[in-house]
Amino acid sequence: MFWELSFSWVMLAAMVIVVLSPSLQSFPSAESIKSPENDSVLQFPPSGKLSYRIAARFRNAGDCRQSIDGVCDPSLVHVAITLDLEYLRGLIAAVNSILQYSSCPENVFFHFLVSDTEMESLIRSTFPELKFKVYYFDPERVRGLISRSVREALEQPLNYARNYLSDLLEICVNRVIYLDSDLVVVDDISKLWNTSMAERTIAAPEYCNANFSQYFTDYFWSESRFHGVLTGRKLCYFNTGVMLIDLNRWRRLGYTRRLEMWMETQKTSASRIYELGSLPPYLLVFAGAIAPIDHRWNQHGLGGDNVNGSCRNLHPGGVSLLHWSGSGKPWGRLDAKRPCPLDYLWAPFDLYGVPP
Repeated sequence: MFWELSFSWVMLAAMVIVVLSPSLQSFPSAESIKSPENDSVLQFPPSGKLSYRIAARFRNAGDCRQSIDGVCDPSLVHVAITLDLEYLRGLIAAVNSILQYSSCPENVFFHFLVSDTEMESLIRSTFPELKFKVYYFDPERVRGLISRSVREALEQPLNYARNYLSDLLEICVNRVIYLDSDLVVVDDISKLWNTSMAERTIAAPEYCNANFSQYFTDYFWSESRFHGVLTGRKLCYFNTGVMLIDLNRWRRLGYTRRLEMWMETQKTSASRIYELGSLPPYLLVFAGAIAPIDHRWNQHGLGGDNVNGSCRNLHPGGVSLLHWSGSGKPWGRLDAKRPCPLDYLWAPFDLYGVPP
């Protein structure tokens, strides 16, 4: 019976890959030259339990602009991701996928936001030629503003570091793609980077059929001083795990402080105005005022809900980015031998390996 069940999972995953193959195969990475020699196994101190293969080398295609050293190079595509030990495996898979599908991988610059300054060596060892910089985010900056959420992971200070990108990154970085670390990219990241923002601060896939009211409490909707800020706006949900951000506009209009004000309101109000982590302040500040991106750039929710982490299907349409938002993560389910069918699409980017 166990063999039959395992076999059925494998067959179902194979069917998923066949169904997705037109979308995935339309984004070949053949122009990125991969060197085969780097396939050794690397072990990191101090735990002795973490082991990752060194990533393959990826080279620019012939028509890429030559990138010089330095974060201010105008030819760079800037990607920001938070980095902690719990999500390290997911982050490494995300970076690996971006490099694999990019036509100009040497022109992608990664900005890693950390609360543990020892994480840099882990990334450097896995991606020896990666262009990146590590930025320390002080947890105390937001700890007093964070409210309890439905899931403990959503209460971690680093989850709020995205609010401070305009302060943390160099002033010469005018635009950045923010990504969660529980996703993989199966398209050229430059397509997302070159999205027109139409004088908006944020660009992201938005979902106007979602039940917007569920993200806020009855108390919020009963008080006009709260829900009044949404009057006249098209109330569309968007997921903050994939955002293209105009940092110049963000800095000029002071959006960090606007987000903090809503977090302060949540803490000081007679009753809670929302339940779910860092998302609601973004909806209050930006909903109805973002530049929409094709849904293919955030096939989110693959981690199920925030409690049970059940299996989910893809949204209708194409696939450029697979996002395991929710409580279920593909590496955890694969290791537990209880994977969802779509988890097998994450596995090829996983560089984790058992120490010999």
